[in-house]
Amino acid sequence: MHSPFDLSKPVAIGSDHAGFDYKEDLISFLEGKGVAFTDFGTHSKDSVDYPDFAHPVAAAVETGKASFGILLCGSANGVAITANKHQGVRAAICWGEELAQLARAHNDANIICVPARFVREGDAEKMVAIFMTTDFEGGRHQKRVEKIACG
Repeated sequence: MHSPFDLSKPVAIGSDHAGFDYKEDLISFLEGKGVAFTDFGTHSKDSVDYPDFAHPVAAAVETGKASFGILLCGSANGVAITANKHQGVRAAICWGEELAQLARAHNDANIICVPARFVREGDAEKMVAIFMTTDFEGGRHQKRVEKIACG
Protein backbone atom coordinates (compact mmCIF):
# COMPACT_ATOMS: atom_id res chain seq x y z
CA MET A 1 0.00 0.00 0.00
CA HIS A 2 1.41 3.36 -1.00
CA SER A 3 1.24 6.00 1.71
CA PRO A 4 2.78 9.47 1.81
CA PHE A 5 3.08 8.99 5.58
CA ASP A 6 5.91 7.17 7.34
CA LEU A 7 4.04 4.04 8.40
CA SER A 8 7.04 2.79 10.36
CA LYS A 9 5.54 5.11 12.98
CA PRO A 10 2.11 4.36 14.41
CA VAL A 11 -1.05 6.22 13.51
CA ALA A 12 -2.43 8.22 16.46
CA ILE A 13 -6.16 7.73 16.97
CA GLY A 14 -8.60 9.14 19.49
CA SER A 15 -12.22 10.03 20.04
CA ASP A 16 -14.75 11.14 22.57
CA HIS A 17 -17.82 9.07 23.48
CA ALA A 18 -19.72 10.11 20.32
CA GLY A 19 -16.94 8.76 18.11
CA PHE A 20 -16.15 5.66 20.14
CA ASP A 21 -17.90 3.10 17.90
CA TYR A 22 -16.33 4.50 14.73
CA LYS A 23 -12.92 4.63 16.44
CA GLU A 24 -13.23 0.93 17.24
CA ASP A 25 -14.22 0.25 13.60
CA LEU A 26 -11.21 2.24 12.37
CA ILE A 27 -8.88 0.34 14.69
CA SER A 28 -10.12 -2.91 13.10
CA PHE A 29 -9.61 -1.34 9.66
CA LEU A 30 -6.01 -0.35 10.53
CA GLU A 31 -5.29 -3.80 11.98
CA GLY A 32 -6.63 -5.36 8.78
CA LYS A 33 -4.19 -3.26 6.75
CA GLY A 34 -1.31 -4.15 9.07
CA VAL A 35 -0.92 -0.51 10.13
CA ALA A 36 0.36 0.10 13.67
CA PHE A 37 -1.57 2.58 15.81
CA THR A 38 -1.65 4.15 19.23
CA ASP A 39 -5.13 4.39 20.73
CA PHE A 40 -5.35 7.50 22.91
CA GLY A 41 -8.93 6.66 23.97
CA THR A 42 -11.62 7.02 24.96
CA HIS A 43 -12.22 3.39 25.80
CA SER A 44 -15.99 3.39 26.37
CA LYS A 45 -19.19 5.23 25.49
CA ASP A 46 -19.17 7.07 28.84
CA SER A 47 -19.36 10.85 28.45
CA VAL A 48 -15.92 12.49 28.28
CA ASP A 49 -14.32 15.77 27.18
CA TYR A 50 -12.94 15.69 23.62
CA PRO A 51 -9.81 17.82 24.35
CA ASP A 52 -8.56 15.06 26.66
CA PHE A 53 -8.14 12.86 23.58
CA ALA A 54 -7.51 15.42 20.83
CA HIS A 55 -4.46 16.94 22.55
CA PRO A 56 -2.53 13.65 22.91
CA VAL A 57 -3.24 12.71 19.28
CA ALA A 58 -2.17 16.15 18.05
CA ALA A 59 0.94 16.10 20.27
CA ALA A 60 1.97 12.73 18.81
CA VAL A 61 1.67 14.16 15.28
CA GLU A 62 3.34 17.44 16.29
CA THR A 63 6.38 15.69 17.78
CA GLY A 64 6.71 13.13 15.00
CA LYS A 65 5.87 10.17 17.23
CA ALA A 66 2.90 9.39 14.96
CA SER A 67 2.79 9.22 11.19
CA PHE A 68 -0.61 10.97 11.11
CA GLY A 69 -3.70 11.24 13.23
CA ILE A 70 -7.36 10.28 13.23
CA LEU A 71 -9.81 12.08 15.51
CA LEU A 72 -13.54 11.55 15.94
CA CYS A 73 -16.29 13.31 17.83
CA GLY A 74 -19.94 14.06 17.13
CA SER A 75 -19.40 17.00 14.78
CA ALA A 76 -15.58 16.84 14.42
CA ASN A 77 -15.49 20.56 15.18
CA GLY A 78 -14.29 20.18 18.76
CA VAL A 79 -11.43 17.81 17.98
CA ALA A 80 -10.36 19.84 14.92
CA ILE A 81 -10.32 23.12 16.83
CA THR A 82 -8.31 21.51 19.63
CA ALA A 83 -5.82 19.72 17.37
CA ASN A 84 -5.17 22.82 15.28
CA LYS A 85 -3.80 24.60 18.36
CA HIS A 86 -0.65 22.48 17.95
CA GLN A 87 2.16 23.81 15.77
CA GLY A 88 2.57 21.92 12.52
CA VAL A 89 -0.80 20.20 12.83
CA ARG A 90 -3.25 20.59 9.98
CA ALA A 91 -6.43 18.88 11.15
CA ALA A 92 -9.20 18.71 8.55
CA ILE A 93 -12.86 17.90 9.07
CA CYS A 94 -13.91 15.37 6.44
CA TRP A 95 -17.40 13.98 5.95
CA GLY A 96 -16.91 12.61 2.44
CA GLU A 97 -14.32 10.92 0.29
CA GLU A 98 -13.58 13.96 -1.89
CA LEU A 99 -12.95 16.10 1.19
CA ALA A 100 -10.50 13.52 2.53
CA GLN A 101 -8.66 13.52 -0.81
CA LEU A 102 -8.56 17.33 -1.03
CA ALA A 103 -7.47 17.71 2.60
CA ARG A 104 -4.33 15.74 1.71
CA ALA A 105 -3.76 16.87 -1.89
CA HIS A 106 -4.33 20.60 -1.37
CA ASN A 107 -3.82 21.21 2.37
CA ASP A 108 -1.24 18.58 3.37
CA ALA A 109 -3.50 17.71 6.31
CA ASN A 110 -1.92 15.37 8.83
CA ILE A 111 -4.98 14.67 10.99
CA ILE A 112 -8.34 13.62 9.62
CA CYS A 113 -11.30 14.60 11.82
CA VAL A 114 -14.45 12.57 11.29
CA PRO A 115 -17.90 13.77 12.41
CA ALA A 116 -19.30 10.49 13.72
CA ARG A 117 -22.88 11.74 13.88
CA PHE A 118 -22.84 12.84 10.23
CA VAL A 119 -21.23 9.95 8.32
CA ARG A 120 -22.63 6.53 7.51
CA GLU A 121 -21.10 3.34 8.81
CA GLY A 122 -18.27 2.30 6.53
CA ASP A 123 -17.65 5.78 5.16
CA ALA A 124 -15.08 6.56 7.85
CA GLU A 125 -12.95 3.64 6.65
CA LYS A 126 -13.19 4.83 3.03
CA MET A 127 -12.17 8.35 4.01
CA VAL A 128 -9.21 7.15 6.10
CA ALA A 129 -8.06 4.88 3.26
CA ILE A 130 -8.10 7.83 0.86
CA PHE A 131 -6.47 10.16 3.40
CA MET A 132 -3.61 7.78 4.12
CA THR A 133 -2.84 7.06 0.44
CA THR A 134 -3.17 10.54 -1.10
CA ASP A 135 -0.03 12.55 -1.73
CA PHE A 136 0.23 16.28 -1.14
CA GLU A 137 0.37 17.93 -4.57
CA GLY A 138 2.74 20.70 -3.51
CA GLY A 139 3.21 23.28 -6.27
CA ARG A 140 0.79 26.18 -5.92
CA HIS A 141 -0.58 24.59 -2.74
CA GLN A 142 2.84 24.56 -1.01
CA LYS A 143 3.05 28.34 -0.62
CA ARG A 144 -0.46 28.40 0.83
CA VAL A 145 0.35 25.72 3.39
CA GLU A 146 3.51 27.65 4.33
CA LYS A 147 1.34 30.68 5.21
CA ILE A 148 -0.78 28.77 7.78
CA ALA A 149 1.51 28.89 10.83
CA CYS A 150 1.46 31.91 13.13
CA GLY A 151 4.91 33.07 14.09
